[in-house]
Amino acid sequence: MTAIGQQTPRTLPRFVLRTFWMLHRAVYRSSGGRIGLSRPKAGAKFGMMRLTTLGRRSGEPRVAIVGYYEDGANLVTLAMNGWADAEPAWWLNLQAHPDTTVELKDGLRTVRGRTAEGEERERLWASFRDYPGWGGDIEALASRRSTETAVVVLEPRTTAATDPDVQLASDGRVAERRAAG
Repeated sequence: MTAIGQQTPRTLPRFVLRTFWMLHRAVYRSSGGRIGLSRPKAGAKFGMMRLTTLGRRSGEPRVAIVGYYEDGANLVTLAMNGWADAEPAWWLNLQAHPDTTVELKDGLRTVRGRTAEGEERERLWASFRDYPGWGGDIEALASRRSTETAVVVLEPRTTAATDPDVQLASDGRVAERRAAG
């Protein structure tokens, strides 16, 4: 909550955010993936990753490009939907099907998504301030939402039980993808 006399930070109009997201995906596609993904740098910027989820109703692959930072081997992001009240579709899909893949600047990783809770959530939430770009006052922006903003942890999966065509390294990175027969 903001203090008396303080204004809640403004966010961009929804159509501007949606246009930016569409343009970002278009640049990624048109560059063949050379532009659009980046690694996080503490004190400078958050990274950008391409997250593929399965639609919770359709079962079809869905792709979103989201910001993240690294916490050891884990990738951490916010389910914020541009600070709108509704949960982002990728987060609803990930809750229904937590095993998925992400594409980072240095390649694919298989991960399992979950919500950070308790002390872990507080520690990870505080770390978002180290990666500028989420918003000048992240607490005030989050207070605009009627529910707590989920801190999403994407942990490496080291087993390819759900995808026999993928060989994984110990950190969850895709080491080899066999050709489909």
